Amino acid sequence: MEPLRNPALPGNPPVGGGNPRAARNDDFIDLGEIVATLLENKWLILAITAAAVALGILVAFTTTPIYRADALLQVEEKRKGIAGLEDIQSLLGDKTSVTAELEILRSRLILGRAAERLNLAVSAEPMRAPLIGNVLARRYSGDTPADAFLGMSSYGWGGERIQLDNLQVAPALLGETLTLVAKEQGAYRLLGPDDELLLQGRVGEAAAAEGVQIFVAALDARPDTRFSIRRESEERVLKAMLESLDVRERARLSGVLEVGYVDSDAALASAILNEILNAYLRQNVEFRSAEAEKTLIFLESQLPLLKSQLDAAEAAYNKYRQTRGSVDLTIETQSVLGSIVAVDNEIVALQQKRDELRQRFTPEHPQVVALDAQLGRLQARRGALDRDVSLLPDTQQTALRLKRDVEVSTLLYTNLLNSAQQLRVARAGTVGDVRVIDGAVTASRPVAPRKALILLLSGVLGVLASLAVVWAKRALRVVVEDPQEIEKELGISVYATVPHSKVEGEIARRAARGAPGQGELLALSRPDDDAVESLRSLRTTLHFALLGSDRGSVLITGPRPGVGKSFVSKNLGAVLAQAGKRVVLVDADLRKGHIHKEFGLPREGGVSDFVTGAADLAAIVRATPQPGFCVVTTGQIPPNPSELLMHPRFEALLHALGEQFDIVIVDTPPVLAVSDAAIIGRHVGATLLVARAGTHPIAELEQAVARLGHAGVQVKGFVFNDMDMTRQRYRYGQAGYQYRYTYERS
Repeated sequence: MEPLRNPALPGNPPVGGGNPRAARNDDFIDLGEIVATLLENKWLILAITAAAVALGILVAFTTTPIYRADALLQVEEKRKGIAGLEDIQSLLGDKTSVTAELEILRSRLILGRAAERLNLAVSAEPMRAPLIGNVLARRYSGDTPADAFLGMSSYGWGGERIQLDNLQVAPALLGETLTLVAKEQGAYRLLGPDDELLLQGRVGEAAAAEGVQIFVAALDARPDTRFSIRRESEERVLKAMLESLDVRERARLSGVLEVGYVDSDAALASAILNEILNAYLRQNVEFRSAEAEKTLIFLESQLPLLKSQLDAAEAAYNKYRQTRGSVDLTIETQSVLGSIVAVDNEIVALQQKRDELRQRFTPEHPQVVALDAQLGRLQARRGALDRDVSLLPDTQQTALRLKRDVEVSTLLYTNLLNSAQQLRVARAGTVGDVRVIDGAVTASRPVAPRKALILLLSGVLGVLASLAVVWAKRALRVVVEDPQEIEKELGISVYATVPHSKVEGEIARRAARGAPGQGELLALSRPDDDAVESLRSLRTTLHFALLGSDRGSVLITGPRPGVGKSFVSKNLGAVLAQAGKRVVLVDADLRKGHIHKEFGLPREGGVSDFVTGAADLAAIVRATPQPGFCVVTTGQIPPNPSELLMHPRFEALLHALGEQFDIVIVDTPPVLAVSDAAIIGRHVGATLLVARAGTHPIAELEQAVARLGHAGVQVKGFVFNDMDMTRQRYRYGQAGYQYRYTYERS
């Protein structure tokens, strides 16, 4: 048989030459480490991601759906009114700022009117069971309240209805949740925040107690069903409405506003938005007619005064004519009178216009200066007319003055009456400069929760969370994953690296279920398995480990249970026997030895029986399906295993087996658990420690070596078991650091 080369042995260079770590590309190493870590923790990643997706599904299907109602408004740039009334319409303004209209829609004035008309400060809804209550209630379509689910009668399960027309509470109870409990025949009880009884009442009747007034107009629910009722402050109601309201201009400079409102109740969302639009339209019309209204009020207050002045002027003129007889004005006097009346009317009109301009401009403004100049010319003309009047006879002068008062008063009264009538018509015809294009309509599908997005985000967040857990696990884990770390830190050679075997896992599971293997070993059932190949390498290495020793026995132990020392022991014995060696496996774990189960043998008639003299050597050595391979079981479990192993007959047993067999393999308990391995180690030719990949901190292995060293037992080498070679391929590269063997079957 061709000598085998083990790259773990001193003096044997790794396959490919040089240092494999030095030959790696740094960037590839990082990627390989990441991929290897992900593959190693794939089930953890899948579990965390699945949990996150399950949580996302729970949130998506239990969250109360939110509906959105939409409407369109148009804001006109120029307000249109009744033809021929442009002079009156100018009082109402002719341009509207879209930005200002956006803010008006969000104002407390508009929202407050809508909240007041819909009584939004008062809320009442059935109490639902956590998680499933809302889901079941939304899916219930019956006409009467649903029956209680699992006897939980205090919760509403669908079909409940309550109409609360009035709820007044003391300031201390504003924003507090009160509980209304339905009773038989329309009765109910109202409980406070601490479940104290506030009052009892009946549907359709007003009820009051200290600090609480309530009127329940309708109540349809099973007895003992509880409702949460609340009276919110105006500030919180308006804040909630403002958060649910969305107003924006659909396109820049278009003057078209898109208004949206969201709520968990689709019908209520439309109702609230329509009420907001109605309040906004009323406000707009009221604002446009406000100045006309004020002017009309002023004119109507002046009309009686002017009428009395007119009546007084007419009475004085008629009395003078009666006193002097019928006094007729000459043609010349009537001409002067007409000029005076016209000039006086022009002066009054210009003075009114000047007063309006003086409210907006300073006296030095050109328009104000121009009006002052016109007034000066009219007053000068009026003075000239007064001089003409002074040349008339006294009778004509008095008659002219009285007639002038009548004419001026009549003209002023008539003009004021016409202006008032025009303002009344303008006020009635005011329609505002905004109009509703599309009324509020609620979409049939909810806008939230967006189930597909929630599931997608939950999956992404689950992956990210799992990667964070893997990173934290890797950062906190300080276990040995690389056999070279053992050689570097402890200075002890790693004789073999045994890769993970899925087939061995299946064999172990069948044995755990109670199916006896009858010698079912990996080395026999799957001789081409990579783990068996590594044990063949250990077979050759063991030859060198026993050189110079007068004993052909090997002790195999581990720092702790569950590292696979029994797997190594029995399969190593099988591959040694396949090479033509006579091998015996001794199960010296007199506490929890189980090798007899894996070979389908009874425990009795083993080591403890030989040491106590209950059986001879021939009786305890049992054959296995592999020719040349025998097994010695533990025998009866003794009460004092350590003392039994220190007995001279145990050493005699090893000596006798050494004379009969080429190799004696002794499987012992873990080093750090009990002292049995240290006791046996003094009677064997070599001691091997089995370490499992990703299981031990380096300090644990160091302590195991030290424990054996204190007993005078030298560890020849390590067997690095259960290494994930898929991880190593990604770590070192597909053509990088791998163990390669050549062998010939004997």
